[in-house]
Amino acid sequence: MGIVTVLWEKWVEFRRDFIKITLSAMIAPLLYILVFGMGIQTVSHGEPYLNFLIPGVVALTTMNGSFGSIAQNLNVQRLYEKAFDQVMISPTPLWQFIVGQVIGGSLRGIYAGTVIILLVLPIGTNLCFNGWSYLIMFLNGAVFSTFGVVVSFCAKNHADVPRFSNYVIMPMAYLCNTFFAADTLPPGLREFIKYLPLSQTSSMLRSIAGRGAYAYTGILVLLAYLTVFLGVSFVFLYRKKNL
Repeated sequence: MGIVTVLWEKWVEFRRDFIKITLSAMIAPLLYILVFGMGIQTVSHGEPYLNFLIPGVVALTTMNGSFGSIAQNLNVQRLYEKAFDQVMISPTPLWQFIVGQVIGGSLRGIYAGTVIILLVLPIGTNLCFNGWSYLIMFLNGAVFSTFGVVVSFCAKNHADVPRFSNYVIMPMAYLCNTFFAADTLPPGLREFIKYLPLSQTSSMLRSIAGRGAYAYTGILVLLAYLTVFLGVSFVFLYRKKNL
């Protein structure tokens, strides 16, 4: 029931701020597509650059939607509203609270990605987004939702979450196989970037969109990140409870 309660809270928040959430999911990705994909006419990997760009933008939109919906809200609840303290003393198991947050953030990320997919349909790129695409988007959202939980616990004040975003989320958005292939990066950095979660998501979504085969190891990489971040978030949460 704890998971359902958290998801209901997320649903109420989504209904209340539906227009704001939708517009925030649309504006930046559309600008990327218009400026880089349609404004700069070029070819990548033997096909229109727009076909390369759209899956990457969908991946980063899923990341931003999931991370942003969790990190900022939990930070405010913990530091300012003190609502998080009520969760700590409630009979709700703490693991259910975290899992509910992660699922809610993942669904928010999927919604943001779906908005972009629907908006690019009239362009006629003939890209394919199927059930496997949504599974990968969900896993990507779960990874960054859990990372958002960790960041919200680490943040000392309201300004720390945007700093984490600038230091980690923004560099990944530009470097992780979204706007250009990570293969062009220098050796060493290239291997490091390749195994970041957004790089794996972008690569898999792009392979599926082009109706090609993708490496299932990417799913294992995402699951590994999810396991690590969940473990860290549980440690933070139960340590705080026992203080």
